[in-house]
Amino acid sequence: MSAAAFLEARDFLFTHRTDYDTAYRDFRWPVLDRFNWALDYFDRMAHGNDRPALWIVDQGMGDKGGGEAKLSFAEMAERSSRVANYLRGLGVSRGDRILLMLGNVVPLWEVMLAAMKLGAVTIPASTLLTRDDLIDRFERGRARHVVTSPDNAGKFADIPGGYTRIATGSAPGWHDYADAAKAPARFAPDGETLATDPLLLYFTSGTTAKPKLVLHSHQSYPVGSLSTMYWIGLQPGDIHLNISSPGWAKHAWSCFFTPWDAEACVFMLNQKRFNATNLLDALARYQVTTFCAPPTVWRMLIQENLKAWTVALRELVGAGEPLNPEIIEQVRSAWGLVIRDGYGQTETTLQIANFPGQTVKPGAMGKPAPGYRVRLIDPDGAEQDEAEVSLALDPPPLGLMQGYQGDDGAVLPVAGAAYRTGDVALRDADGYFTYVGRADDVFKAADYRISPFELESALIEHVAVAEAAVVPSPDPLRLAVPKAFVALAGNHIPNRDTALEIFRHVRATLAPFKRIRRLEFAELPKTISGKIRRVELRAAEAERRAAGARVEAEFWEEDFPELR
Repeated sequence: MSAAAFLEARDFLFTHRTDYDTAYRDFRWPVLDRFNWALDYFDRMAHGNDRPALWIVDQGMGDKGGGEAKLSFAEMAERSSRVANYLRGLGVSRGDRILLMLGNVVPLWEVMLAAMKLGAVTIPASTLLTRDDLIDRFERGRARHVVTSPDNAGKFADIPGGYTRIATGSAPGWHDYADAAKAPARFAPDGETLATDPLLLYFTSGTTAKPKLVLHSHQSYPVGSLSTMYWIGLQPGDIHLNISSPGWAKHAWSCFFTPWDAEACVFMLNQKRFNATNLLDALARYQVTTFCAPPTVWRMLIQENLKAWTVALRELVGAGEPLNPEIIEQVRSAWGLVIRDGYGQTETTLQIANFPGQTVKPGAMGKPAPGYRVRLIDPDGAEQDEAEVSLALDPPPLGLMQGYQGDDGAVLPVAGAAYRTGDVALRDADGYFTYVGRADDVFKAADYRISPFELESALIEHVAVAEAAVVPSPDPLRLAVPKAFVALAGNHIPNRDTALEIFRHVRATLAPFKRIRRLEFAELPKTISGKIRRVELRAAEAERRAAGARVEAEFWEEDFPELR
């Protein structure tokens, strides 16, 4: 019955794919009791289904050709059952934590499905993790088993513990994942799975503090991803490409649950080094129909002549950080398609977005997703038109996490009247939300509230600016003034002339109280997932101003008589 309820909710969203008002008003999350998405939905949908489910293309370097793997739904169901039997034979049991550290290779998807079938909990991990990161996964995440590649097996050499070691190739002292192919093709679970049983344990990227441990259930991501499916506009038979690295929540969003919820094909393009031209070639050659990429990738794509590629794309979306209006307009001009921004967190599935059929307001991240009731709540709990994005919890949306796991292993459930995201947004008279910034990043300058994102959007419109981060710079008269840390694009030189050009640009673009008053050319500190650590820049700037120090690549507005 649970699978039927899930399909009914999914099919309702298919029916109203471009009718947001009806979808939002009438959608109801399915009420689930016992539910295992891999067994109750995926295996049944995949039975005898020869349509492509997973398609991975590896691009070679130089004259070296790449490889390609293309597997049907039926093949993925059988292969994952073999892997589940194999893992059970190695001692993996219900509730065990499996640290999964692989790139975009077929075993990643097989193990995700297999762990689900077993009732084990997967800890997705980036291949970029350091020794300290891995120790944290073992200590706080309580990992008991590891699946990784031979080239990453060495990272575990001095990490103690009696955990099971499995490598997707030959590695001394490790079980060989290839033996999974010899396991039985039929899998019988050792019991029923509750929809509320734990499924995934994510470590957040840690933009402001130590990574939090986010626990998701067998319903929160698999079924909660229906909101993400609706945003992307996926349909059965689509070929969907999402630019995301394994180990982070967005990979589960758009490279696993969401496409397969829609019975669409997951398409992955592996590049040794990102190349915008090769990506555009692949979009055209493989007839990709739906495409998601973070703003960083979109900024690189619009440097190319997009009109030179004839694509089969129907839906374009962006996530990870807010999209800048300039990017949306350039893509629309080239392809006649509008990139639709979306907002969510590791703790949730998609919360707010521009949906198919809706009018997109440049700069706005859209309206609440079906199944989510979004409130803007100030520190005192009052609702405002500009405040912290919060989710009503009466009842909570199905896509919300079970809670944060503490260092002691206990899970602190989400409680109270609302879940607070930590992000500030502005709601207009039409109900559209516009991202302002992290609550910790928004600051006051001369008594005006400043949104770093708004200023950063203006900065990156300048041809010399690749990336920017705006933080408060302490000032004795104005409390603080906006300072931009800028990473330059291409061959632009970090000198006085470039700084003057950028100052002139923001003067022509921003209101006087929002202008960048100080600028520094620098490499931006980032988390392992690629998000800018503004907290680090804020601290460094406060320390520098307290000491009265300036660096060679730093420029202040008053340094330029030309601007007076």
